Amino acid sequence: MKASSEALFKNNYQLHLKHLKLKGLQPKTIDAYSRAIRRIGEYFNYRINNLSEKQLTDYFTDLLSTHSWSTVKLDMYGLKFFYQHVLRKPWKNINLIKAPRRAQRLPDIVTLEEAATLFSATQKLSYRVFYFTLYSLGLRLGEGLRLQVGDIDAERQRVHVRAAKGNKDRFVPLPDATLRVLRRFWSVHRNSDLLFPNRSAGLQGSRTATTPLDRGGVQSTLRIVAQQCGIKKRSHRTACDTATRHI
Repeated sequence: MKASSEALFKNNYQLHLKHLKLKGLQPKTIDAYSRAIRRIGEYFNYRINNLSEKQLTDYFTDLLSTHSWSTVKLDMYGLKFFYQHVLRKPWKNINLIKAPRRAQRLPDIVTLEEAATLFSATQKLSYRVFYFTLYSLGLRLGEGLRLQVGDIDAERQRVHVRAAKGNKDRFVPLPDATLRVLRRFWSVHRNSDLLFPNRSAGLQGSRTATTPLDRGGVQSTLRIVAQQCGIKKRSHRTACDTATRHI
């Protein structure tokens, strides 16, 4: 009996993956929703096609004892997707989970003086220019890493930010100072596509690199420099996280 239940689960799980991709969901969402079904399947011995409200209440209660509210909500959304698109069954437990409201706090903002200190204290040129660009354009880390040479519109003095929050594009103003810095920086690596190419293969390798700067290296270096400069923020945010256009 268990073998047949597991075989049916595996078939439905593969169908679940196909529907996730066909619906055009983001990779992180696909990963979360597929992980949810694997976890729920193991919990119920792969019999998840007719779960009762009591079973779901027990599952999410147990899950909350070991995981965060965000994980609980993602598992619920993943199961809802599974029922609607794989099992073709109505989902009736929409209000089963309601996470507590989180206190809304304004993030600490890096001042102009602190930002200037960070830039000057960053020894590696690629990181220094990258931090300056994020701060002056008000970009998120991922948005900055994805910047390409063609996204810089010097004539209209704007930058095309692609696949921003909500997977939407937007334009941001391009200050003259940032344009001058980016032009000088590009003349160093001359990569035809990437504005911030990976430097793992050295300067010569950066010219033909097909991947941007390493996200982990960018973050860890900034934390180290911030500590060395004595910059401490309540939310541990630094220039990389600051959405401001003071420069």
